[in-house]
Amino acid sequence: MTVLLLSLVVMGLVVAVFTLVRNWRKPQADEPLPRSSARPAGCCGQHAVCEKTLRLTDPSAEAVYYEDEELDAYAGRAADQYSDDEADAFRDVLYTLRPDEVDGWVHSLGLRHIDLPNQVKDEVILLLEERREA
Repeated sequence: MTVLLLSLVVMGLVVAVFTLVRNWRKPQADEPLPRSSARPAGCCGQHAVCEKTLRLTDPSAEAVYYEDEELDAYAGRAADQYSDDEADAFRDVLYTLRPDEVDGWVHSLGLRHIDLPNQVKDEVILLLEERREA
């Protein structure tokens, strides 16, 4: 019984020490965090929306091809002007990508001025959300 009580006290002390060390290393709420000049005001850089905006506004960004050169024929077309057969061309590329490539592919399409067909957008969003949850 004494050993059990003593081990509980020791574990409590260890937890207290780790908590103090962790809180000691955290920046205080009053301290300003250093800002990077590459981020726009109000962007912490930890959200996908900010990252995507930064990449789209980066003048040095280049389109990366994911063996989808045939999609360049759709540049300048509005998302609601695709037939189902044309949307299937986007699906063919989408489902050959690794999950970590989907975001880059969508970004590359944007740089190439290619809108995703409305028929495919929900599938892309689903794949991106699944990757974030993983």
